[in-house]
Amino acid sequence: MSATTMSVAAAAEDFLSQHRIAVTGVSRTPAGHGSNAVYVRLRDRGYQVFAVNPNAAEVEGDAAYPSLSMIPGGVAVVVIGTRPEHADGSVREAVDLGVRRIWMHRGFGGGSVSRTAVEYGRSRGATVIDGGCPLMFGAASDGGHRFMCRVLSVLGAVPRRVS
Repeated sequence: MSATTMSVAAAAEDFLSQHRIAVTGVSRTPAGHGSNAVYVRLRDRGYQVFAVNPNAAEVEGDAAYPSLSMIPGGVAVVVIGTRPEHADGSVREAVDLGVRRIWMHRGFGGGSVSRTAVEYGRSRGATVIDGGCPLMFGAASDGGHRFMCRVLSVLGAVPRRVS
């Protein structure tokens, strides 16, 4: 377990201070996919984002990569937007590549959070935000996402502290 714990707001600020971001689970059919919304918003806000989808060469008009290891030059942080059963592999790959900031997207429902992936990442020194959405914080946010953050915090889908 990581020795340092911090508020989710501090972890989000640190995460969003990085500008090379991979987003897993970005779909060729964007309607209803939270990872697509995250990808597009971060791209539109000036981040250098990389879509990860092993079944697509292109998403949202940009190149897609089959894995984190195939992204030229690597990334500083990863948003996991896949089903939870795929999160373990993504966290393992991220940690193996030296990524130490990982965000498992979660809105209503279970989202992408996998308990075993959270434990694995944290046990290897990564800061893992296990819920919520990067669009709820900082320059990437909007009023709707900030409101959802408050509601989801009460419901337990956004952690108050992370390590």
